[in-house]
Amino acid sequence: MNLSLYFKKFFNNSQSSGIILIFCVLVSLFIANSSAAESFQRFLDQQVGTHLFGLNYPVSIWINDGLMAVFFLLVGLEIKRELVEGELSSFKNASLPIFAAVGGMLVPAVIYTLFNAGTEYSNGWGIPMATDIAFSLAIISMLGKRIPNSIKIFLAALAIVDDLGAILVIAIFYTEQIHWTYLLLSFGVTALLFLLNFLKVTKIILYIIPGMFLWYFLHHSGIHATIAGVLLAFSIPTNASNVEISPLEKLEHKLHIPVSFMIMPIFALTNTNITFSNDMVTGVTSTLGLGIICGLILGKLIGINLFSLIAIKLKLSSLPQNSNWTQMIGVGLLAGIGFTMSIFIALLSFKEEVLIQDEAKFAILIASFIAAVLGYLILSISSKGNMEPEED
Repeated sequence: MNLSLYFKKFFNNSQSSGIILIFCVLVSLFIANSSAAESFQRFLDQQVGTHLFGLNYPVSIWINDGLMAVFFLLVGLEIKRELVEGELSSFKNASLPIFAAVGGMLVPAVIYTLFNAGTEYSNGWGIPMATDIAFSLAIISMLGKRIPNSIKIFLAALAIVDDLGAILVIAIFYTEQIHWTYLLLSFGVTALLFLLNFLKVTKIILYIIPGMFLWYFLHHSGIHATIAGVLLAFSIPTNASNVEISPLEKLEHKLHIPVSFMIMPIFALTNTNITFSNDMVTGVTSTLGLGIICGLILGKLIGINLFSLIAIKLKLSSLPQNSNWTQMIGVGLLAGIGFTMSIFIALLSFKEEVLIQDEAKFAILIASFIAAVLGYLILSISSKGNMEPEED
């Protein structure tokens, strides 16, 4: 096979990005537990940027708050396109991820609280509420065309709503101070972006520049800046026509390869460098570990499917097209991949408590691994014989 054709096929294969992501996770874990661990951590802590306008951050912050905002931009573009012309264009389909996400946040928090109410771990109730959108989408992408596209879109929409909910929880319960001036400036830039859409401005650069200011203001407000990517995505114009390529579709096409094969692997390398210790293992059987593991695996599974069932029985929503309840169970499990967002909330929940942080990290890693494997297996088994052509 011609080398250029091989690479083209590789980059167009939705399974490739998931394989690379998992490989990066293994590399990161290996580095974190080798003699290179300290050097790698020093690199991530290295300050980069300029003190002018307060843009001097560690490498890890540029990746988690900067590059991941671009990831959220791409996912936001995909969700908006589906809302306008695809799987989420009907109210019943669009409402299901919202109901599912609410259940997927509330039930895990309740389960964690049942284990830890009145203990020193009680402040960590937000840990199992989060879904790691990057890893959950990477795992489901490895199934390729074996599952309906509607299931992938459902998980993406669910994960975005879930992450927005987690960001709100962080802002309200775990952020020490909100800088209201920057937050008001963020609202102003958001209004400007949607005004541009209303005025039918189609030049993408005229959205990107205000979007960068939106990221800056949100980051300085104290709220997780990745939400800027979603807000920017929803302001970019599209259309319901398959004939004319919209600005949204053009940008989505340009972002696909750099996000899938650069940003997500870099994210995985820098966020899974967990150094194992004996103290971590003992924490798994504590109420902290059990609350996190049961919250992420059982809580997400029960919450997402219970609230989805209620919404469908009340005729407020309908199952994603060509899907079944077994696949919904698989999605509920994949949503239990809490990982980086859960770890972030754990660090905020137990500041200055390094031992508890380490125990929480290991419990999150165990829960996310189990959720990923079970979710993948159930979706794979339930989807045998269901071969759907992949979209370009």
